[in-house]
Amino acid sequence: MSDPTGDTAGVAVPVKRRLRRGVTLAYGFGSVAYGAKDAAFGTFLLIYYNQVLGLNSFKVGLVIMAALVFDAFIDPMVGVLSDRTRSRWGRRHPWLYASALPIAIGWLLLWNPPAGSETLRLGWLFLTAVVTRSAVSCFEVPSQALTPELTTDYDERTRITAYRYLFGWAGGLAIVLLAYGVLLTARPDYPNGLFNPAGYHQLALVSAVVMVVAILVSAFGTHGEISRLPQVDTQPQPFGAVMGELWQTLHNRGFVVLILAGVCAYTNQGISYALANYFYAYAWQLSPGALQLLPITLFLGATAAFLIAPRIGRTTSKPRAACVFVLSGATVYAGFCALFLLGLLPPPGWTRVAVLFPLFAIQTALSVSSFILGASMMADVVEESQVRTGRRNEGVFFAGSFFVQKCTSGLGIAVAGGILALVGLQDKIDPATASPDKVHNFVLTFILIYGTLAAVAAFLFTKFPFGRAEHEARLSGLAAAENEGAPHIIG
Repeated sequence: MSDPTGDTAGVAVPVKRRLRRGVTLAYGFGSVAYGAKDAAFGTFLLIYYNQVLGLNSFKVGLVIMAALVFDAFIDPMVGVLSDRTRSRWGRRHPWLYASALPIAIGWLLLWNPPAGSETLRLGWLFLTAVVTRSAVSCFEVPSQALTPELTTDYDERTRITAYRYLFGWAGGLAIVLLAYGVLLTARPDYPNGLFNPAGYHQLALVSAVVMVVAILVSAFGTHGEISRLPQVDTQPQPFGAVMGELWQTLHNRGFVVLILAGVCAYTNQGISYALANYFYAYAWQLSPGALQLLPITLFLGATAAFLIAPRIGRTTSKPRAACVFVLSGATVYAGFCALFLLGLLPPPGWTRVAVLFPLFAIQTALSVSSFILGASMMADVVEESQVRTGRRNEGVFFAGSFFVQKCTSGLGIAVAGGILALVGLQDKIDPATASPDKVHNFVLTFILIYGTLAAVAAFLFTKFPFGRAEHEARLSGLAAAENEGAPHIIG
């Protein structure tokens, strides 16, 4: 750790290395927390407040969007404070340890609103969503910032990012499997288990425990790496100067390209998550048994991405590969929606499952691969910025990425609520008696929006300004500067 007086420069560039398996697994395992939270939040929160509690879907969507946009402005400050934290546990780990309990408390409150008016419950939703997501930021932003700190190796970053996504999907799909297979199954008083409020309360408790365990395991498992992480000198500065440096840091072409692509990609993900249960109930008409198999199918797709993305990243350009993955995933998604719209799907039952589930797995593999490569490119932006500014601001960059994820997931839920209102599915409607025209319009409206956003994201990925050769050249220059004693200071 650098001297408190600020007279000693810290390590400017992390080691180019392959991480030990135990460290890689511990680091990746932390994403179980975010995956569990994101799956429950994105997949079940809208239907819980809308169909179970009886609140208007459009109002719920707007409140969730407002909460997430409001909360998202916490992320840049977490990034700045994380970059500037000095402790015997380094810059990131104090945040990891401190986040666990607030996340659990906020999460339990979110799923247990008090009885009362619609206004009261919407206010409760807003406040608890802000608290929960802010606490998640205090873990996820510093945790993601560890990616470029643990190694500067161009391909190793893609590999450890793939582990994060694999564990994130495993955590999320485990929660979904538990929900569909145990907690939200059909019961005498609730033939459709998705409308059983007790199941959601149990889901909240289990997922809170999962998140706390994942956070602590990841923090402890990577604790031994603290001495190998970049150690920086921090000097006190007025707030205005800090904001000026933040603006300078974020004024980076590669960062802007990834943020804009992320706006489109994560909005699509937010819409898809929020509407998933509506698709399963109204369009695909999946049986309880099929719903229990669905998480396994999706996890197979995520596992395929874990294997594919790092290999593709080693053999071709990350930006080009991300573009192809986005377009291919959207094409597959449009394909099975087209089968439904044209009446070419088999009738509801296991034959329909046999057609849809392989397509679900392929689309998941393509989509997750694009996210892995996008996150890996964000890690590569760190050194490009360091060359321009002389500062390592990992926390700021990944805070910006997380900011976009939050804003767009909220936007996605709001758009989902708007789609439901537009096609007439915003109120409690039994899937067995839903109008075929409404369901048809629901699927058509969704795929038009999804396809448009995917096309824009793919185009933006092609505008990412550098690749492997430029990254390696920057590392050589930074290493030479460090050997000459050039200082590395966060002002």
